Amino acid sequence: MSSAQIAPTAPLRIGPIELDAPVVLAPMAGITNTAFRRLCREYGAGLYVSEMITSRALVERNETTMRLITHHESETPRSIQLYGVDPATIESAVRVLVEEDRADHIDMNFGCPVPKVTRKGGGSALPWKLGLFREIVTRAVKAAGDIPVTVKMRKGIDQDHLTYLDAGRIAEDAGVAAVALHARTAAEFYSGHADWEAIATLKEHVTSVPVLGNGDIWSAADAITMMAQTGCDGVVVGRGCLGRPWLFGELAEAFGVPSVTGPVDANLAFVARAFRRHAELLVEFFDDEGRGCRDIRKHVAWYFKGYPVGGETRAALATSSSLAEIDDILATLDLTAPYPGAAAEGQRGRAGSPKRPALPDGWLDSQEFDLAESCVLADAELDHSGG
Repeated sequence: MSSAQIAPTAPLRIGPIELDAPVVLAPMAGITNTAFRRLCREYGAGLYVSEMITSRALVERNETTMRLITHHESETPRSIQLYGVDPATIESAVRVLVEEDRADHIDMNFGCPVPKVTRKGGGSALPWKLGLFREIVTRAVKAAGDIPVTVKMRKGIDQDHLTYLDAGRIAEDAGVAAVALHARTAAEFYSGHADWEAIATLKEHVTSVPVLGNGDIWSAADAITMMAQTGCDGVVVGRGCLGRPWLFGELAEAFGVPSVTGPVDANLAFVARAFRRHAELLVEFFDDEGRGCRDIRKHVAWYFKGYPVGGETRAALATSSSLAEIDDILATLDLTAPYPGAAAEGQRGRAGSPKRPALPDGWLDSQEFDLAESCVLADAELDHSGG
């Protein structure tokens, strides 16, 4: 496996946090739990963010949510992403994290394009209401005190309703420690190609805090290219690390920072060990072997993409219920099989297709937020899913 390399970079600073490698793991629902974050950290360097946490569920101390915000003792700095639409609830959630010493960094989600989020005015829909966006970010930063707050957002709702430049300046003025841009609109979901030029434009407009780029980073070479083309201060990696947690080691090496494991030779034996380690960490996270082994099933196709692992073997791994069963299946593989090259590279995860975003009725009629819309937000904040 080859990757581009640049001269060692200056550490990326996010408030008081200094990162040797300018790399952030993007929050991904059902993926970036403690187990996956620990695994990524075992290979490389950077900042590893939790999956999205719903602010009201946190304030009400939902049992699932409280487990999701609990970090392993090896995790430092501790990073949590919050989602919400009500300024008061988000402020209260931030206070919980700060007063109970549960986080060293808080990220605010304004980028989620999922319909169940945007139809309630949340995620990538919310920055359209600039006053509401300003209120949420300002109150979160104030409540966080010395804990750095960052914002992750998209370009906007669609090409006719772009928000990222206004939102970037508002966030900067509110005192955030960094701004991250997924260079797609909500309407694009994950389809097509990320608009890296938008990242460069945001970097020109936001000058006092780091600007991080997100979108279409499938390899360390992609990260180097993005930074060179856009001038951004760091990268946020999401789907590119699915089934490939060692990407963070490759990124560290590319940025001139020695990785934990050294150069990676991702032959099938290496991948099988990573898969097994992930399953083991999931069992520990859930404190339930059956549940941990069920959760690893969704990762099977990502780990073995391009490798000579037959359909029956993949199916067996995707129905395994114990670590011993996983061990038996992995033992049947030809572990001498080399890294397959291009077959294992490229896009991972579902891209979806462009679609009209689901929004509250009349959401696009004005960028002002009025009392009539507060009912929509109240409903959105009733999400008790725990993230």
